[in-house]
Amino acid sequence: MLDKLKKMIAEKFADAPSPEAIKQNIAEGQIWKSIFRHGYPDTPRNRVMAVLSNVFLHLHPVKARHSGVKMSYTWCMGGLSFFLFLNLTVTGILLMFYYRPTAEYAYYDIVALREHVPLGIMREIHRWGAHAMVIAVWLHMFRVFMTGSYKPPREFNWVIGVVLLVLTLLLSFTGYLLPWDQLAMWAITVGTNMARATPFMGYEGPGASMIQIGGVHLVHGGSDIHFALLGGHFVSEATLIRFYVLHCVFVPIVAATLMAVHFWRVRKDGGISGPL
Repeated sequence: MLDKLKKMIAEKFADAPSPEAIKQNIAEGQIWKSIFRHGYPDTPRNRVMAVLSNVFLHLHPVKARHSGVKMSYTWCMGGLSFFLFLNLTVTGILLMFYYRPTAEYAYYDIVALREHVPLGIMREIHRWGAHAMVIAVWLHMFRVFMTGSYKPPREFNWVIGVVLLVLTLLLSFTGYLLPWDQLAMWAITVGTNMARATPFMGYEGPGASMIQIGGVHLVHGGSDIHFALLGGHFVSEATLIRFYVLHCVFVPIVAATLMAVHFWRVRKDGGISGPL
């Protein structure tokens, strides 16, 4: 009986196309060709064109030096930093479904994420991922400096990397207030008080007294960067809203844009650097 059943199955699927034939039919179909402009036949030129004609892949170099992708040389810190950014983006969007940036609900929403919400562990993944990204970006910058990968023609990309490091720290700083507990409020109080000494932008900083029109100082306690960050003179609900928008919208968009430029410049500057 079992042999008869096997024979029936074999006869039924005898004329079924092979996986390779199915793959070939899909790749030669009109839908596939309308999306991917280059593909089969598998030639070196088509491999290059498949990368250059793809909106995501064209940011990366077509070829990479074997010595430049060794773990002992790159430490994989650049790729790990980008992976952590994607992880923070996904978990951050999920957290936005549960978090309300108001003085009345912010703290209780964080507690509910930990105690009641299914998969509330995503908040811990987000928090520890943020710490890991700061460390990964620092190590990436350290590796690039120690291997001389910032030298011409890559000096402009080094500047972009420095800006991305600052944005990473800003992402961590702006997210610190969102739990709306005592630790967050006093940490932001200290951090924003330091902003009062920002050159030209803080009313206690150097050069602030030079910015004036008709003898009237334009930078003072009610118009400097400290006041702009807080939305007032002390941490309040206005501060929470501003930090929420900075953390969830403004800084991530700027960082994602500069990351795209950063990857693109790697290709334009001769590909991934390798050992000297």
